Amino acid sequence: ISLPYLEQLFAKLRRNGLVKSVRGPGGGYLLAYDRDDTRIGDIIAAVDEPIHAVRCTPGSVSGCRIDRSRCLTHDLWEELSNQIHLFLSSVSLGDVCERRVLGTSGIAQREIYRAAKAS
Repeated sequence: ISLPYLEQLFAKLRRNGLVKSVRGPGGGYLLAYDRDDTRIGDIIAAVDEPIHAVRCTPGSVSGCRIDRSRCLTHDLWEELSNQIHLFLSSVSLGDVCERRVLGTSGIAQREIYRAAKAS
């Protein structure tokens, strides 16, 4: 990540109250809250990274087809966006750092790690 882009991201995080800036030698940024209280969904929202599986405005009555109608699978993809948002809002930065996000992919990775360690 380029330094100017990283500075833009931290500026957005600071404006949204997720980090605090520290001036002076050794300065930088600190989390404004404990990492277990910092939600991944909040981080993504703060840096303006929308998570939408549809091209149109979520919740809109009009769809993303040329005639503004909704396609057959529109509700499916919009609900996927909602589920992603709910999931990311339930995961903290601490969960990620401590590898506490263990769905089926995490369980498989743990088994691969154990097998490699045993041999």
